[in-house]
Amino acid sequence: MISLSSQLPCDIKRIFQLGPPNLITPHPFSSGTVPIQMAGKVISSGIRYNTLPESYVRPVTDRPNLSLVSDCNDVPVIDFGIDDRRLISQQIGDACRRFGFFQVINHGVPDEIVEKMQEIGREFFQLPVEEKMKLYSEDPSKTMRLSTSFNVQKEQVHNWRDYLRLHCYPLDQYTPEWPSNPSSFKEYVGNYCREVRELGMRVLEFISESLGLEKEVIKNILGDQGQHMAINHYPVCPEPELTYGLPGHTDPNALTILLQDALVSGLQVLKDGQWLAVRPHPNAFVINIGDQLEAVSNGEYKSVWHRAVVNSDKPRMSIASFLCPCNDSIISAPQELTEKDGSKPVFKKFTYAEYYKKFWSRNLDQKDHCLEFFKN
Repeated sequence: MISLSSQLPCDIKRIFQLGPPNLITPHPFSSGTVPIQMAGKVISSGIRYNTLPESYVRPVTDRPNLSLVSDCNDVPVIDFGIDDRRLISQQIGDACRRFGFFQVINHGVPDEIVEKMQEIGREFFQLPVEEKMKLYSEDPSKTMRLSTSFNVQKEQVHNWRDYLRLHCYPLDQYTPEWPSNPSSFKEYVGNYCREVRELGMRVLEFISESLGLEKEVIKNILGDQGQHMAINHYPVCPEPELTYGLPGHTDPNALTILLQDALVSGLQVLKDGQWLAVRPHPNAFVINIGDQLEAVSNGEYKSVWHRAVVNSDKPRMSIASFLCPCNDSIISAPQELTEKDGSKPVFKKFTYAEYYKKFWSRNLDQKDHCLEFFKN
C-alpha cells in the first residue's frame, strides 16, 4: 500500500514534517515568532530539520559521495606580492591549463575590508526571517534579491543554499537598492566591491599576458564589465550526503573571485574525473576561470567544474564576486591566438547576453556544458 504522504507534493509533505500550517516556530534571532508559510521560502529561517525535506533529496546516482572525495593538495597558490610580472603570468597560465582555478595571496585587498565584508554577510543572514523576506524574489532578472537554491522555478531538486544576489557596478547605480539593514551594509559591501573589482582587473591582465597577448587585450574583448555578487549561506544540513549546496557546474561569466569561509570547508573542484576538496587558505581568494574566458582563450583554458557541499555541524558562508562581459560584447578568441598555431576558432562568435539567456534557461545540474551549444 502507498502511504498518503508519498503521493503529496513536496511542499505539503514539508508541512506534514513541520506541523500544521498555522504552527508558530520561535526564531533564534528574533524575540517574536515566524509563520511556517514564510519560513518555508528559505532555509535560513531558524528551523532545524531532523531529516532532509524530500524536495532536497538527490537521486542515488547524483549524490556527493563524500567518502570518495580527496583533498586537493597541490592547489596553485600565486603570490601577487612578488616583483616578477612574468613569473606571475607564467604561474597563472600553468594553473589555468591544469586546474582552471588558483588561489592568490598578497592580493592587495585590505584585511579590514575583507573582515567587515564577512561580518556584514553573517549579520544579514542572522536577521529575523520576516526582515529578510522583504527582499525575496524568484525572478533571476532582478538586480537585487534574496533567493534560495538556484532556480526554484525550473529545477526538479532544490539545493541547500540561500543567497543574497547583488549587482555591484556601477556602484552608484545599484547601491540605492541594496539592503539598509544591517545599517553598515552599503558601506562595507561597497568598499569590498571596489577592491575586488580592482583585483579582478589585475588578474585579467595577467591572464592576457599568460596567453602571449598584450595585457589589455582580454579586457578590451570583454568590454565595460558588469559585476555581480552572491553572498551564499549554507545552513547546517541534517543529511549532507543526500544533497548539495550547489551541484557541479561551471560559471557563465568571465572570472569569479571567491572568498571562502575561513573555518568551514565546502568548495570542491573536478580534476581528472575526481572531485577534490579545496581547503580554505589563509588570507587568499580563489579565482575561477569562467565560460567566457574558455571561449576567449580558444579552449586553451578550461572553465572549471566546481560544486559546494554542506555539513551537519556548522553553517558556512562564501562570497562570490563575478566579472561579466558587457552584454553586447562579441565573445571570440583574438586572431593572435588562432593564427599562432594555425588553429581554427573553437567557438562561434556570440554576445554575452545570448549566452546568459541560454544559461538561465537550463537547470544548473544539467550535465552537458552550456558552451557546447556555441561550438563551431
